[in-house]
Amino acid sequence: MPVRLAVKDSERCVGCQLCMAACARRFGEGGFAKSAILVRSIGGFERGFTAIVCRACPDPPCARACPENALIRRKGGGVILLPSKCIGCGACVSVCPIGAIMWDEEHNKPIICTHCGYCTQYCPHGVLALEEVEWL
Repeated sequence: MPVRLAVKDSERCVGCQLCMAACARRFGEGGFAKSAILVRSIGGFERGFTAIVCRACPDPPCARACPENALIRRKGGGVILLPSKCIGCGACVSVCPIGAIMWDEEHNKPIICTHCGYCTQYCPHGVLALEEVEWL
């Protein structure tokens, strides 16, 4: 059964950004620039933080918006980027309803979660988890 990354309990997020560092590290990068996850404040420690990550839409608007068909539907929802087809127009970023597509300034291409689950191993508070999905 296919899996997707899910935010299981956003109220437990303390803003440590370990998931972001792990995601970027998975791709061989240090820092946060290549992370497919964004942790942001929703009002500081008083109001908490939220993790923004691709929610694996069953009919992804980013794929529909791509003029070059560089985003193909992934089994389980979401998309897979075909970098060789991407022209760097950014249409995918502008149509994502939750702002989950990050941008790689160096390569002028989108950074989209692959739902590998690597980041879940580094979240000390159980905010992120892989979950099985039934739809294709």
